[in-house]
Amino acid sequence: MTAVAPRLSYCVVNTNGREHLLACLAAIRATHPGGVEHEVLVLDNASDDGSAEAVRGLEMDVRLIERTTRAGKAENDTTLLREAHGEYCLLLNEDAELRPGAAAALLEALAADAGAAAAGAQLLDPSGAPQTCAWRLPSVATALAGAFFLHRLLTVQSGGGETRAVGWVQSSAMLVRRSAAEQVGYLDADFFVYSDETDFAKRLGDAGWRILYVPAARAVHHEQLATDPTAGESRVVEFHRNRDRYMRKHHGAAAASVVRVLTAWSYGVRALAALVLPGRDPGWYWLHARRALRPRRGKGLGEAAEAYNKRLAEGPGAAGSD
Repeated sequence: MTAVAPRLSYCVVNTNGREHLLACLAAIRATHPGGVEHEVLVLDNASDDGSAEAVRGLEMDVRLIERTTRAGKAENDTTLLREAHGEYCLLLNEDAELRPGAAAALLEALAADAGAAAAGAQLLDPSGAPQTCAWRLPSVATALAGAFFLHRLLTVQSGGGETRAVGWVQSSAMLVRRSAAEQVGYLDADFFVYSDETDFAKRLGDAGWRILYVPAARAVHHEQLATDPTAGESRVVEFHRNRDRYMRKHHGAAAASVVRVLTAWSYGVRALAALVLPGRDPGWYWLHARRALRPRRGKGLGEAAEAYNKRLAEGPGAAGSD
């Protein structure tokens, strides 16, 4: 008997997020829409916290892909998209938990719009408050809006109750039409993390596809990377490095230079305001301003992964707990 091909592939990337990963998988099991053939894939990104062992111990049908070296999110998402068999692939961070009806709403949105390649859920913080998760594609105009602190009005596209086309959506919980991803060559591994889904959305748009924001689909996002105290400056470096990479790739060197200055200006103003506003750290904003202006300086998360892989190669116990 020939096995029925799944319609939906859940594709989860995990990097040292054992407890979040288990919660993510539990949410998949609890919220999966009945009657939809599916599969669950977990790519473990060379974790050293027992994540892979925990997945193998679950009473759940999971296809586990174990990396022996650490890679970036774009590369890992591409691996999952290539390995998946479903018509649709729901990309998930390990720290994302689907709310009831989320997968069904995303599937319905893409099935109803043959010209849409991806659909993003409304992300919620752990308290249940909506997070910003859909935007216009970056440009000099959006950077100018940010410099005048009009980004929430002119750039942010999440919010409201209607499914609609947007520039790009965050990939923490994003359903992708696998054939569209294949058409554009999947995600660009040069974007280790940050701006990878922005570049993906831009290339999909250039190929004639739409990106949807689906507020009826909701997922809690714990933002493990953003709250990791060990990431620190390397996360900021990676963030601005890849924003600049996106601008240079799609708009050219001159536009990227303008955006660097505008972005640094906006963070500089925030740093000055933080000197007098309670509960704000001016040093954090100054760090962003410096890295926005000179994004190719400093060591990012990519370099941290390279160092981790080097320690892995040196033998057991050398990698530590990165």
